[in-house]
Order: sequence, then C-alpha cells, then structure tokens
Amino acid sequence: MARPLRIQYPFAVYHITGRGNEKKAIFRNDSDRALFLNILAQAVKRYHWLCHAYCLMDNHYHLLIETPDGNISEGMRQLNSVYTQTFNRLHKRAGHLFQGRYKAILIQKDSHLLEVIRYVVVNPVRAGLCTNPQHYPWSSYTATAGITDKHACLSTEWILGQFHKNKGQAERRYRAFVKKG
Repeated sequence: MARPLRIQYPFAVYHITGRGNEKKAIFRNDSDRALFLNILAQAVKRYHWLCHAYCLMDNHYHLLIETPDGNISEGMRQLNSVYTQTFNRLHKRAGHLFQGRYKAILIQKDSHLLEVIRYVVVNPVRAGLCTNPQHYPWSSYTATAGITDKHACLSTEWILGQFHKNKGQAERRYRAFVKKG
C-alpha cells in the first residue's frame, strides 16, 4: 500500500517530529546535536525554509518549519538522510536511525503557531530535564528570548514580531508568554 502524499503548498507551516528507531537515541552527545543543527541550516538555506523553533531531545526532535516554496518532503528527505549517513559513519553503525517517516502536522500560522512554539521549547521542562527552558541548550528558546545568539538555521523575526515591534520588548514578552505555559 502506497504512503499518502504529504500536503505541501507555499508558505505552509509544519510541526515536524522525528523519533529514533525503537525509541533509541538519535543524539548521543552535543556534537551530534550541533551536527544536526548545521545540517538543518543547510536545508533551510537550500530549500528557502524558515525555521521558527526547534528542540533536540535524546531520542527525538521537534521543528517548526515554514516552506515558502511548498517543499517539505524534499527538504526533510535531505535533512534526515544526510544526518543519518553522517551519524552512522561517526558512530560506526549501519541501518535505520529514525522510526519510520517523520511526522508533519500542518499548523495554522495566525492562530496556532505561537502555542506550538511554546509547546516545543518547554518540551525539556515537561520531560524533567530542566526546570526552566532557559537552562536547556538544545532548543531555540534562548535565541528567541534574546539570551544567546541564534543558530544559522533559526528565524526569529516573525515570532518576535507577534509580541512587539521593538526587539527588546518583544523578547521580554516572548519570555513571559513561554513562562505562562
């Protein structure tokens, strides 16, 4: 039976998750996480994506991706394939890294995107890895909140623009918004 086609159209926004095969780790160390973000940055550039948020856990990841060109399938195939091949080579392993296909849930940008962004960046808190998303280094929270520099894969302009025109004020309001969640 054929897989159903992905819904793709220009400026679609997706909450994407990828989980390790048999729920095993897809990131064994911080170098793996940095590698994934660098490969994501390449995909963002190549496919003209906007990455609004990310969170890298041990055995899965969350991404919020907007696709101005309506090309989520091509970009995700590139991202997961290149990461898997590199991970396998570095860790001297073979075979599948991810459990099946990635999940891509369409998000209504105007009404739901901010809630999903909050959900993504508080994921480590819910998992008991930290008590404040500020203390988890592998999510987009600190960059969007103005605490650290943003990674090349991340676009914060739309999110911060929802809170205020002034960047500093927007970052403070974003931090308050996430804290409420």
